[in-house]
Amino acid sequence: MMNREFHPESLMMTHGYKPELSEGAIKCPIFQTSTFVFKSAEEGKAFFQVAYGQREKEPNEELGLIYSRLNNPDLQILEERLCLWDGADECAVFESGMSAISTVMLEFLRPGDIMLYSKPVYGGTDHFVNKVLPQYGIKGIGFTSVQSKEEILELVKGEETRVKMVYVETPANPTNALFDLQICRAVADELSEGEKEVVVCVDNTYMGPLWQHPLKHGADLIVYSATKYIGGHSDLIAGAVLGKSKHMVRVRTLRTFLGNMAGPWTGWLLMRSLETLKVRMTKQAENTVKVADFLQSHPKVEKVYYLGHLEEGTVQHEIFKRQLTSAGAMISFDVKGGEKEAFTFLNNLKLMKLAVSLGSTESLAEHPATMTHSDVSADDRALLGISEKLVRISVGVEHYTDIIWDIEQALEKV
Repeated sequence: MMNREFHPESLMMTHGYKPELSEGAIKCPIFQTSTFVFKSAEEGKAFFQVAYGQREKEPNEELGLIYSRLNNPDLQILEERLCLWDGADECAVFESGMSAISTVMLEFLRPGDIMLYSKPVYGGTDHFVNKVLPQYGIKGIGFTSVQSKEEILELVKGEETRVKMVYVETPANPTNALFDLQICRAVADELSEGEKEVVVCVDNTYMGPLWQHPLKHGADLIVYSATKYIGGHSDLIAGAVLGKSKHMVRVRTLRTFLGNMAGPWTGWLLMRSLETLKVRMTKQAENTVKVADFLQSHPKVEKVYYLGHLEEGTVQHEIFKRQLTSAGAMISFDVKGGEKEAFTFLNNLKLMKLAVSLGSTESLAEHPATMTHSDVSADDRALLGISEKLVRISVGVEHYTDIIWDIEQALEKV
């Protein structure tokens, strides 16, 4: 076995876990404990030196267990398994997606700094960038998927030295707009100088760990709402950050002192979910092809935003072919009419659930303009196509004919 490189889905049941250390239990137990016993005072000293960055780990040395705010077997094994999908050096799991996102921003940005960010982003991220960070003297400047490298650089002309991060959510929530990570990397490199590094961070929640691997396209860090596909059962809240060791040591250190790590129960649930991640996501993507094609031909649907329908030869299609391995399981569409018609559709769903979130086993539908993105400025909503007629659907694992039946009968009421 040592000579074979296994696929990630084959390692999700075993990687990083030694049954002999847990009475032979085939699954990692829940280590519901706050602290861990040292074998000696010298061992405790050595563990703390590494944990607090007072020395580097020796070759093949593992950070010993200290305290569940710093490390816990459930989180440690989970983090090792998550690294396999994205090819990351390290991973840190958080209590929510927003705690992961906010920790990264607070670590790499300081008063007076500028962050370039893609528009649109998830509504909670938009609020943090435009309502919270300005209170700390940090400015967010947005760019869209149609802007070139030169146009993005023009946005910060005269303030180049203040830019410290390029933050991009691709595909964008809720429009499925794709951002070219090569351009984002080139912008960051152009703005980096000497010891000043501009970090590229990608929110990969829409694609999950399966369909897009941003580190391979120039990103330094990936953030996830692990609530979504990674958790995938609508029964937990969690986040994750993955990336290169030199960046992750900073993320992990701030997590230690903010205390926003996930608990062992959440870690255990996420390990369980990783075992079925590929089969769930594969089924969801297969269903979505059928659902999107149905919506595309429906007379009461004005426009469908689905990556599988991108026109060949366009810039968006070229990015899709280069960066992604699937069209995913997220669809947005414009109902002919406005808010009234969109609400009529949502209120008449029978099988699908009217709820926010995405990436779970059940299909979900919501109204971005008045729900997940209601705090986004009216100007940005208008610019980015987050209109009153827009509906977002997260396709689940139900039989696709039942999902289509539900959509059809709800559209009949419009």
